[in-house]
Amino acid sequence: MKSAWSEREAAEFVERYAADGIGEDLALRVYTTRLLGSEPRLVMHGGGNTSVKGRARDVTGTDLDVLYVKGSGWDMGTIEPPGLPAVQLDPLLGLAEIDALSDEDMVNLQRRNLLDSKAPNPSVETLLHAWVPRTFIDHTHANAALVLTDQPHGEEICREVYGDRAAIVPYIMPGFDLAKAAKAAADAHPEAEGLVLLKHGLFTFGDTAQEAYELMIEWVSLAEARIERGRGSVFAAAAMPGAVASASEIAPAIRGMLTNRQRGEAHEGETAAFERFILEHRTSPAILAYVGGSELSRYSQVGTVTPDHAIRTKPLPVVLPAPPAGDLAAWTREARAAVEAYRTAYTAYFERHNPRYDGTKRMLDPSPRVVLVPGVGLFASGRDAGGAAAAADLAETTVDVITDAESMDRFESITEAELFDIEYWSLEQAKLAGAKEKALARHVVVVTGGAGAIGRATAAGFRAAGAEVALFDLPGPALDAAGEAGAGLAVPCDVTDDASVDRAFGIVAARFGGVDILVSNAGAAWRGPIADVTDDVLRESFELNFFAHQRVTRAAVRTMRAQGTGGCLLFNVSKQAVNPGPDFGPYGLPKAATLGLVRQYAIEHGWEGIRSNGVNADRIRSGVLTDEMIAARSEARGVTEDAYMRGNLLGREVRAEDVAGAFVSLALARATTGAILTVDGGNVAAALR
Repeated sequence: MKSAWSEREAAEFVERYAADGIGEDLALRVYTTRLLGSEPRLVMHGGGNTSVKGRARDVTGTDLDVLYVKGSGWDMGTIEPPGLPAVQLDPLLGLAEIDALSDEDMVNLQRRNLLDSKAPNPSVETLLHAWVPRTFIDHTHANAALVLTDQPHGEEICREVYGDRAAIVPYIMPGFDLAKAAKAAADAHPEAEGLVLLKHGLFTFGDTAQEAYELMIEWVSLAEARIERGRGSVFAAAAMPGAVASASEIAPAIRGMLTNRQRGEAHEGETAAFERFILEHRTSPAILAYVGGSELSRYSQVGTVTPDHAIRTKPLPVVLPAPPAGDLAAWTREARAAVEAYRTAYTAYFERHNPRYDGTKRMLDPSPRVVLVPGVGLFASGRDAGGAAAAADLAETTVDVITDAESMDRFESITEAELFDIEYWSLEQAKLAGAKEKALARHVVVVTGGAGAIGRATAAGFRAAGAEVALFDLPGPALDAAGEAGAGLAVPCDVTDDASVDRAFGIVAARFGGVDILVSNAGAAWRGPIADVTDDVLRESFELNFFAHQRVTRAAVRTMRAQGTGGCLLFNVSKQAVNPGPDFGPYGLPKAATLGLVRQYAIEHGWEGIRSNGVNADRIRSGVLTDEMIAARSEARGVTEDAYMRGNLLGREVRAEDVAGAFVSLALARATTGAILTVDGGNVAAALR
């Protein structure tokens, strides 16, 4: 590992923050914290922390000794000065004289001594930073250091690598007790340049930001060199099927297996509510070698590589069999049985350890967060795409650390009881109790015609409700722009082509794990007198305005069935389906057929919990109703364009956002199927009879 320190960049940070009255030490603390946080082999997803001791003035004008320490919720890779809140140092130093302090009291006392009451909670390791008498302190969960410590003889190896330069601290859960142990180790070795926390990570000290940072880089490099010196063969390969299924083929089934069935607000006899997860798939030669190892069931079931991973990944992953290409029915049964066995084992694990807390802990959901599939890779789950990606990153780190540890000797984690303590840490339980999810969190939505006006508005509506969104549209600048603007996952798709549709749904399955809601929105208007229109024009309109709806819905239902968690089909029909206008037969006829399609899916799939509803909209500025068409229709009726667009009972122009709101409301209407919601400002002639 190489130092990324740059004198030019360091000077820029000092100059940038000086304008805000921030001193050089804190500016450089921010700079080196970012250097550490931008290297995933050192820190990821909120892990690690840094500090600097200095002086600050409170509101009374009194100068105080303070500790600037990383605050909760800040990422080291992007931290700014507010992410290092100032805590009065003297009250923290006084705590070293007491024998015990609960986590809650510790957090409360640290908050009481913040100079800014609005600042984030200081790190749970604040006392450790305070009690070690060095100016700059860096803490990482460096992969290479974990490889050395996560072994039966980890302490011996670390003493060999670092000698008297490091004081070694046995594994203790973060908090007051760890701070006491670290202080004792540092006091006993006053010349130590840092600490090795077994099964946890590294602390390095310095009188300057550069010194502490570059010492961390040096220590990690020493660990890397020791790993290479001791490396042997790693994983013997297990027997595999001749060909394995792809990630996109098995992802919906896995997503369904992980889903927690909850009665929620459902009444007796109703379909149970589902607590879904978003998935992320990862694969690489290293991952495939890991999941394909003949001893996977041993080394993958030992525990996490550093304790706090358990909060995002649970202590253990689930291992599924390799999926043979072709018929997956038998594999699905075996995989489902493995997941159910995991849930049973997790419940037993909770029941073994909850009595130590007098039964006060509330069991988290028992579904695995990481799924290992030989021949395919790993899947990680989260309540949203960001959570799934974070869990996947940690799972990849686990692969790297265990691979290196097994190449030297044998991977060893903390005990099951210690894993429970960190997973059910009271500070984390408090966060969960206060967490609120949006109405469509954990749902995946596909919107066809996603790059158009209605498609983008619909995507925005579902994102605002908490869903993950994929936009299907023809490849081109419009789709690219929608993706780049963050409207959703941009997926090139020709909805009139079977192979293109299958490929697009495969992309979504591999990216998110499956589909819960389909908004079949793509369409275009063909016009002309029905007696004069050619068969080719009529067939072309039917291909996009009817058969494409059937094509994408069939693919969505196939995915929903694999998940086994119901679903929601939403169709953009048209008022033309019930109130046809002159010269719009080529458009209205296939839309009338689509109206029948809405109801057919409701009839045939309601028993599976798959709802089917439609929206009849009128006069929406979009790719169907273009500016040119608005001008022509207004002129034909002898009214202004504004009057034409407001020609409804409410006297207001209906917008794409109104259609989007209708789609979202239907997605939330759990007891509604086979319905058509009219969004036209009021048109009695278009009312359903």
